[in-house]
Amino acid sequence: MSKKPWSITYNAPVVLTFSILCIVIHIAGDSIKPLFVSHPNMQSPIAYFTLVSWVLGHGDWNHLFGNLTMILLLGPILEKEHKTSGIGLMIFVCALVGGCINSFILKDAVLGASGIVFMFILLASTANIRQKEIPLTFLAVAVLFLGKEIITGLQADNISQAGHLIGGVVGASFGFLKANSK
Repeated sequence: MSKKPWSITYNAPVVLTFSILCIVIHIAGDSIKPLFVSHPNMQSPIAYFTLVSWVLGHGDWNHLFGNLTMILLLGPILEKEHKTSGIGLMIFVCALVGGCINSFILKDAVLGASGIVFMFILLASTANIRQKEIPLTFLAVAVLFLGKEIITGLQADNISQAGHLIGGVVGASFGFLKANSK
């Protein structure tokens, strides 16, 4: 019996495509950057596109690599657990909710996938939720990550802690919804 040779697979299509798009957009540079920043001024049709597209843009390589490291670490596991369409919907909802809050309520121009990272972190920490049980590990992750964002949100640092908090809330919500549907 012959053994199957090793092969490279596109194992997490949504996560990999999202990551590739982030890299391509960053390489394209400043000429297209306005298409990937949420805009508080909603006077152009492009501003509505940016309500979702802002998660694909990044300020610099460190910002991009930091986000993609966590996305590529957690994303394939979550995409397998929640299916390709499910994780795609979650990313879309997180981007849209964050874009609307940043544009209409906070009036901030932001970019980056940090909210998606926080969504993935809290979504992953809900993996062991059973009906009417909340794992202590989920509470620890929520306190550590979200607590840090609340504290650092009090400082002016050009980082959208609101985006992180929104992503965390969206991830926890999807996790609890899935647990309640079992």
